[in-house]
Amino acid sequence: MNIYSWNVNGLRAVSKKGFFEFFSNENPDILCIQETKLQLDNLSEEMKNINGYYSYFSCAEKKGYSGVATYTKEKPISVEHGIGIEKFDSEGRILITEFTDFILFNIYFPNGQKDEERLKYKLDFYDAILDYLNKLKVENKKLIICGDYNTAHNEIDIKNAKANEKYSGFLPIERAWIDKFISQGYADTFRSIHKDVVKYSWWSYRFKARERNAGWRIDYFFVTENLMKNIKSAEILNEVMGSDHCPVVISLDI
Repeated sequence: MNIYSWNVNGLRAVSKKGFFEFFSNENPDILCIQETKLQLDNLSEEMKNINGYYSYFSCAEKKGYSGVATYTKEKPISVEHGIGIEKFDSEGRILITEFTDFILFNIYFPNGQKDEERLKYKLDFYDAILDYLNKLKVENKKLIICGDYNTAHNEIDIKNAKANEKYSGFLPIERAWIDKFISQGYADTFRSIHKDVVKYSWWSYRFKARERNAGWRIDYFFVTENLMKNIKSAEILNEVMGSDHCPVVISLDI
């Protein structure tokens, strides 16, 4: 089974930049996308009805903002929009699809760069997600948590570590949460397999960052440790264009 995750930075925009061709060529079993920036009534038939897939959308109350979507060949047992906390669920950042062998979380984690208030919101969001996940983990559920986490974990995951250590996305307090996440039984699939590989998943549109490969690895697939043995590969698809992020993918045997 191949599961993809991609922050498309606007589904309408990426649709004009080869998104459907990418979809057809890659033929994912599941594709999770973040930052759709659309409401349900803005979705075209082409976006909603991709042949062979069920599609689910979680949208923000604010127009043109946030939003996630999951396309899947297999119909989920259940679909949840959010985690039951209004201040997070209203931004359309969380879509949970339950399958026979695992529960998949498609999450667009907040960006904390705007101001202190948004940084606090981001950190509160992190903690709320972890609490929610841990309640499932104690039941020995197999969990996959993918999406744009908006934080680079370690220096290997960012081009200019020293220059960014005082900015949200690479603050010690944000990185410490990822340490905590891992310590509580969640594995970073890419880093577990590729210990020393330097690859990024996001590049600023400024300063020709992508051309210079001055990027950040902020898009992840984390899984509970009881699922890590099923992970056969984890990759970052740097060659795929259309957004300021590129897709990440895991293959697993179920």
